[in-house]
Amino acid sequence: MTLVVLTTSPRVAPGLLSGRAWSVLGSGRVLTGSADHPLLPYLADEGIPVEVVAPDPGALAREGRDGTLVWLAALNGDEPLMRAVGRAALAMEDPPVIELVPGSYDLPGARLLDLVTVMDRLRRDCPWDARQTHASLVPYLLEESYEVLETIEDGDHAALREELGDLLLQVVFHARLAQERAPEDGGFDVDDVAGGIVDKLVRRHPHVFAETVVSGAEEVSDNWDTIKAAERAEKGWESLLDGVPMGQPALSLTHGLQGRAERAGVPESLSRAVGQGIGRELFDLVRRARAAGIDPEAELRAAARAYRERVRTWERSGREAATGER
Repeated sequence: MTLVVLTTSPRVAPGLLSGRAWSVLGSGRVLTGSADHPLLPYLADEGIPVEVVAPDPGALAREGRDGTLVWLAALNGDEPLMRAVGRAALAMEDPPVIELVPGSYDLPGARLLDLVTVMDRLRRDCPWDARQTHASLVPYLLEESYEVLETIEDGDHAALREELGDLLLQVVFHARLAQERAPEDGGFDVDDVAGGIVDKLVRRHPHVFAETVVSGAEEVSDNWDTIKAAERAEKGWESLLDGVPMGQPALSLTHGLQGRAERAGVPESLSRAVGQGIGRELFDLVRRARAAGIDPEAELRAAARAYRERVRTWERSGREAATGER
C-alpha cells in the first residue's frame, strides 16, 4: 500500500494547504511525531484525528505496507527519519509505496521571514545585539555597503551574494530596533519598510502599474523627476536639493548635487564660482566629468584600484629580489 509523507512550510500560515494535501489527510490514518505541530488545531477543526507517536522507521514502513498511512512531517521535514524509513522499506519483501506530498510551498522571498525571526531572537537573547542602536550600527551599514560595491567592481558574483546578505541584515536590524518604539515616537517594523518602498515604486512607475505610456528610458527618467518633485513639495521641502544625503563621500555628493541642479535648469554659471583652491578645482573636475558622461566617483575608484595593484606588484618585486639575494 502507501505511506504518504506530508510536508509543510514553516513560512506559510498553518492551515493554508493544497487541495491534494487535504485529500491525502482524509485518505487514511494520520500520524506525526510533533506534538506542537502548528497544523494540528486546524486539522482538529476539520475533524481529522492525528495521533502523536514516537517515530519508529520500521513500524511506519510496515503500517504503510498494510494500508494508507499519512505521516505529517515536522516543519524541518523529518529528513533523517524519512531516510531511515526508506532503508527499512528496502529491507522488506513487499515494501510500501512511499509518496511525498508537499502541503504548502514557499513563495519567492519567503526566506526573508526566516531572517526576521532570527533577528528577533538575536535582539532578545544576544547581549551584543541587544545593546545596539541606530547610531551604533552606522559604521557597519557603511562598511557592508562598500563591501557590496567592491564585489561588484571585482565581478565576484559568489561574494556579492554573501555581501548582499550582510547588507540586508543591516536593513532588518534597523527595522527591528524601530519596532521597539511606539508609532507616535517614530516606530515602525520591517513590513512598514517593505510597504513603503513598494508604494513608492508603484507610484514612480506609472508606465508599469498605471496607464501612462512612455517612448523609452529617457521619458521614464523625466517622469521620475516630475514625480519626485511632487513628492518633495508634498513633504514641504523648499529647495530642489533637499533630500540629497550630505553624509555621502564628497565626490559623490558633488556629483549628485550638480546632477539634480542641472536637471532642474539651474544656470551653469553658479557652478563656476564655488569654493577656492583645490576644492574649487575638484568641483570643476566633477562638472567636466558630468559633461563627458563620466561618473567621477567610479573613475577615481578605478584609479585607486589600479594604484593598489601597482603597489602590490612593487611589493612582490621587492620580496622576490630580497629572496634572490639570500
